[in-house]
Amino acid sequence: MMEWTDRHCRYFHRLLTRHALIYTEMLTTGAVLHGDRGRLLAFDPFEHPVGLQLGGCDPQALAQSARIGADFGYDEINLNVGCPSDRVQEGRFGACLMAEPRLVGDCVAAMKAAVAVPVTVKCRTGIDEQDPESTLFNFAETVKSAGADALIVHARKAWLKGLSPRENREVPPLDYPLVHRLKAAHPQLEIVLNGGITSLEQAQMHLGVLDGVMMGRAAYQEPWRLAGVDPLFFGTAAPFKTPKEAAAALIPYIERQLDSGLRLHAVTRHVLGLFRALPGARAFRRHLAIAAVKPEARAHVLAEALALVLDSGDDLAHIAA
Repeated sequence: MMEWTDRHCRYFHRLLTRHALIYTEMLTTGAVLHGDRGRLLAFDPFEHPVGLQLGGCDPQALAQSARIGADFGYDEINLNVGCPSDRVQEGRFGACLMAEPRLVGDCVAAMKAAVAVPVTVKCRTGIDEQDPESTLFNFAETVKSAGADALIVHARKAWLKGLSPRENREVPPLDYPLVHRLKAAHPQLEIVLNGGITSLEQAQMHLGVLDGVMMGRAAYQEPWRLAGVDPLFFGTAAPFKTPKEAAAALIPYIERQLDSGLRLHAVTRHVLGLFRALPGARAFRRHLAIAAVKPEARAHVLAEALALVLDSGDDLAHIAA
């Protein structure tokens, strides 16, 4: 979710669910150690609980980055061993580390020694010619022994040779039963499922076996799905009954950000999928695409866009599909 789940996206998603754990986009240890930490790591307290996702392969650098993240107030530090992009491979982190479980274990142990917050790992079931069953089970045993608090498994392998990052999200088949078997073999290790989950009912089915479900692009592209998380999984009321109410609640945040020099599009780009399949959704997106990118655009542009969406009653009935 690089360049997607920035702090403005996370604030918006937190409006929709007050309980789900939200993650940052993956940040490399180089960026954390040598970049503009205020810009990269700062977040609004409203975002809690929020986890910092790191990319790297050097135990020392990851330990330092984890400590910095914990000092910033993140609730969890996650090591990404699942991203298949070429850029990530060139830096020797992400999914290519599935071939080096011992190194990943060293990284986890160093991070655990550096912070008091949970340290988790996100992985694939394997890469290229690896056998998913033996690879994933060996990997899980290694990170568990190193002290990992949870393992988030994208339930498909990554083909680093021959498939693009997008194809790696769609072409290799999903193997949910493999992740279920992993949980049965490690009942004390928190196992979270990722990959191909597009509805809350689907997530609920897996939660009968697993400890958690992660939604990525499905939640970003149709964020109103998140409005059903709190009543379905946490037994509390949804923060808003309609997507219009949720978008309107974002306006005070937008005004604060504009006053600090941010451009409107930096926030509104994350709400474009909010009204998907509802009357007026296309007009809403078109207005924001044209007006929100202008340097002088202010929060009233979002209000104008909202006026183009037709009210459709209690929209909570549509969030699970």
